Amino acid sequence: MRRNTWGSVAAADLVFIICTACDAPQPTAPARAAPDVRVASLTSPSDLVRQLAAERGMVPLPPTPYVRPALSRLGQALAFDKILSGTRDISCMTCHLPAFATGDGKSLSIGQGGIGLGPPRTHPGVVFIPRNAPPLFNMSALRHLFWDGRVELDAHGDVHTPASSQLTPEMTRVFEFGAASALPLFPVTSRDEMRGYGGNELAAIHDGDFTAIWDGIMKRLGAIPEYRGMFEAAYPGTKFSDMTFAHASNAIAGFIVDRLSFNDTPWDRFLGGRDDALTPAQLDGAQTFLTLKCSLCHNGSTFSDEQFHDVAVPQIGPGEGDGALGRDDFGRMRVTGEANDRYRFRTSPLRNVELTGPYGHDGAIVSLRAFVDHYGESETRLLDYDPSQLEPALQGTLLGTTTAILAQRDTLLEGVVLSPAVAEKLMQYLSALTDDRARNLSRLVPARVPSGLPVDRP
Repeated sequence: MRRNTWGSVAAADLVFIICTACDAPQPTAPARAAPDVRVASLTSPSDLVRQLAAERGMVPLPPTPYVRPALSRLGQALAFDKILSGTRDISCMTCHLPAFATGDGKSLSIGQGGIGLGPPRTHPGVVFIPRNAPPLFNMSALRHLFWDGRVELDAHGDVHTPASSQLTPEMTRVFEFGAASALPLFPVTSRDEMRGYGGNELAAIHDGDFTAIWDGIMKRLGAIPEYRGMFEAAYPGTKFSDMTFAHASNAIAGFIVDRLSFNDTPWDRFLGGRDDALTPAQLDGAQTFLTLKCSLCHNGSTFSDEQFHDVAVPQIGPGEGDGALGRDDFGRMRVTGEANDRYRFRTSPLRNVELTGPYGHDGAIVSLRAFVDHYGESETRLLDYDPSQLEPALQGTLLGTTTAILAQRDTLLEGVVLSPAVAEKLMQYLSALTDDRARNLSRLVPARVPSGLPVDRP
């Protein structure tokens, strides 16, 4: 390929790369029947990258919704309070630790009954949560939550969840932050995550009776005068006795939206017109990212097309009960029932991605560089996967489903090869997606919670 004076691919070659990369359907970029002559007329690398970004719908994040201070304070207390768990030994933030960029630094989390925090956390029974704990950044901009998208905000503004009709219209009217408002409804109902298997009144409730579980938690909260006051301050004019767990869930979402929305990355400043916001290496990496297939799925303001793809990630851990051995995870198929959704998982948002490893739906790939490399020759990467990168308790859990996973692999990955030099350019670009405010989140941890239970501080 020819090179111009600023060290990147020449304009005519860019046209070829763009058109080659766009053979597959594009979720956001308009189709083009012929090379776009505007590319050749651009006079600087910054202009070129902004043009390519616009064609991929790479726009700034939408404004963060306003969150009432009293609602955010209530949500903070609830998120860190272990009273929401069956045996009062784990909070929402035990697996979404501020010290680990709202993850826990583990491939698979350890929930109820675990000991310790972060990567050293263990469980006496060696029990893992089947999926990696995703970060909580910029949640109000996302329409699909959880790896399989089982909490979803549709095009009409309606929220769909596993609770079906148990999530009543009266409850959804409380929601102020889209799908994010429904997210906290579900970890509290999971036995492995928070509810436990015995020794408490929440565990005694039949699985699937979400209403009874939520009512049981509200009964606990209502027994604490400080919480009753906080709820009524957060929802002026509504008595605590008239509230449901939807009010608690919405408050937790309000805290997450209020305190974990970050939109001041070097990339954001660059999109805002500052040519000096990116280093030369980051700018070159941005051009590489935008002219390869990466941006066909990682696009929009969050760098996620909010679709579901099989990118040939190996299956480790206990799985979700799928397959002949019950240790597989069929991903989106668990929601839709469609066979062609097997092994498809939501495209991960990329903001602050350098802080949020391990990667993949089950955290099977520990480092970001390894995950970038995985997209090049993903078939070979899957076949040669080395479980020694995992913590010892997970190294023997690799499931032999390589053939089945590859049979469903997204066709976008066919023929993709990333040289070490190209992978390094992509890494440079990904470093431009980090907001420095997300590097230290210790300020989020409250000094205390109304229940008086200990607050996790790794």
